[in-house]
Amino acid sequence: MNTKEQPNTKEQPRLGVDFGRVIQGAALAPGVADTVFLSGGFEEAMRTPPSPGAFEVLPRLVRRFGGRAWIISKCGPRVQDRTRQWLDHHEFYERTGLSRDNVRFCRARAEKARHCAELSITHMIDDRIDVHVALRGLVPNLYLFGVQTEPAPDWVSHAVTWSDVENAVEASFAA
Repeated sequence: MNTKEQPNTKEQPRLGVDFGRVIQGAALAPGVADTVFLSGGFEEAMRTPPSPGAFEVLPRLVRRFGGRAWIISKCGPRVQDRTRQWLDHHEFYERTGLSRDNVRFCRARAEKARHCAELSITHMIDDRIDVHVALRGLVPNLYLFGVQTEPAPDWVSHAVTWSDVENAVEASFAA
């Protein structure tokens, strides 16, 4: 296959997952998790919880996608380090089966589109509608995660919990 060609995504579905307020911190009130994780001390940041259901559902999704799953997160270098430390501290890779090499970072939310294009992501879970706007038309299956203050547009699936994500992903495979 020519290196410029994209793999047949119908045969090889690929999952992208945001980190903040999706994998980590969604159980806390808006702003609290980010504040503690971003500007608190190391120990405080390591104590921020995984989102309820993340460590139960993610291993099944990673298997469902045949290991073709990536964390795609927007943050600067300091928070990248803290994110990697949190993932190690919580034994994320061992618990979920996601490869340590499958973590991507960018500096702006819209840049997640570049990673999704490079990786041929077919399913993306993110808590920010502006990310989904940037991915619309590029990633066929978009999941807006968590409680939202505005109704989700009809072109994105709203998944409040990890169980909702799993059900929506399974429905996409059945379609």
